[in-house]
Amino acid sequence: MEKRINNRSVSRNAAWIIGSRIVQAVITFLIGMLTARYLGPSNYGVIGYAASLVAFVSPIMYLGIWSILVQELVENDHEEGTIVGTSLVLNLISAPLCVIGIVAFTLVANRGETETILVCALYSTLLLFQAFEVVQYWFQAHLLSKYSSIVSLGAYITVSVYKIFLLVSEKSVHWFAFSNALDYLIIAIGLYVFYHLKGGQKLHFSRTVAKRLLSKGKYYILSSMMVTIYAQTDRIMLKNYLNNEAVGYYNAAVTCSAITMFVFTAIIDSFRPVILQSKKGSNEEFERNMEKLYSLVFYLAFLQSLFVTAFAHLFIRFIYGVQYLPAVATLRIVVWYTIFSYIGLVRDIWILAQDKQRYLWRINLSGAVCNIILNSLLIPRWGINGAAVASLTSQFFTNIVMGYCIRDIRPNNELIVKSLNPRLFISTVKRFKLK
Repeated sequence: MEKRINNRSVSRNAAWIIGSRIVQAVITFLIGMLTARYLGPSNYGVIGYAASLVAFVSPIMYLGIWSILVQELVENDHEEGTIVGTSLVLNLISAPLCVIGIVAFTLVANRGETETILVCALYSTLLLFQAFEVVQYWFQAHLLSKYSSIVSLGAYITVSVYKIFLLVSEKSVHWFAFSNALDYLIIAIGLYVFYHLKGGQKLHFSRTVAKRLLSKGKYYILSSMMVTIYAQTDRIMLKNYLNNEAVGYYNAAVTCSAITMFVFTAIIDSFRPVILQSKKGSNEEFERNMEKLYSLVFYLAFLQSLFVTAFAHLFIRFIYGVQYLPAVATLRIVVWYTIFSYIGLVRDIWILAQDKQRYLWRINLSGAVCNIILNSLLIPRWGINGAAVASLTSQFFTNIVMGYCIRDIRPNNELIVKSLNPRLFISTVKRFKLK
């Protein structure tokens, strides 16, 4: 891999990811809306339940490896075939175990509910094909996301056509449950075809590499599970304290606040290999690049939050209709947590580069505990707005306050403070340059 990756490569890579995800978001929205209306609340709810179970076990299936793959490929490009191959084997071992775990859980928790058990089993098969997606990080490391974006978009379009066929032919909910697995199957095949066409090394398994990946990735397993827990806590507690209607309003607000999330994740994903590459050079260059990315993410998220706050009423009314207007005030609160959430994504790059992964579980566990306590105190008083305040406060506590509480993380917070200089943001936007 080149020692330096130029500005044009970064911008092209980000443009492909963002463009692909925009199209995918539109397709997902339209097909999702039609599917929800066809299946009805009950069947659509069963699929949502299955999706939640998959989300909870995904961190276990990933084994924390996916969080470190780009760094591994950047630093050890001479053995990238072994790294990708070893990661694939490990995920192909963990994925079936996770599927078995989901089925076992539903057999106990949903005893006698044959439909629920079957849907969850069919939906969870996507984990088997999702395991093959490890190769996407090879494309990220080489700034070749153009090809992974083409594959992903092609799969989305193909499966969307398939779902339209299911709608027209009035198939049962079981077909829709498996359609998500079909999506990942197509992506897996396409990624590996392009991997070999673009000169990817032959895949190998290595016990030594496996031990190294698991040793570095173990910190991300518990960390990711903690993130999943406190991402779901507010909805679960709203249902217990209030009702399903309150959860619906809150979901509408959260969905609107994260409507442009794919833009931020695309930018961060594109810059990650550049920043990790610069860490191999001077520390000054690495810190300068971190400051630029922090500045870019902070100010873009800040401007977005201002815009959504000003036009929250129009957003809710246009997307969901007048019946969801109680979510307007909630949206005006919860949209501000996205600033700290995106800062947390950038911070994880710094943590990985500095080999501080051992602190992640402590950071995210603190965030989960904070979220649960605040929700239990604020929801009874302020309802869905209380949940929004709890989410905002928890994100600030997790991604800013904890950085000062842990001595080894404080240098990163210093970079965040430096990045708040608006001149840095303006110069970064003008030149879009990471040395």
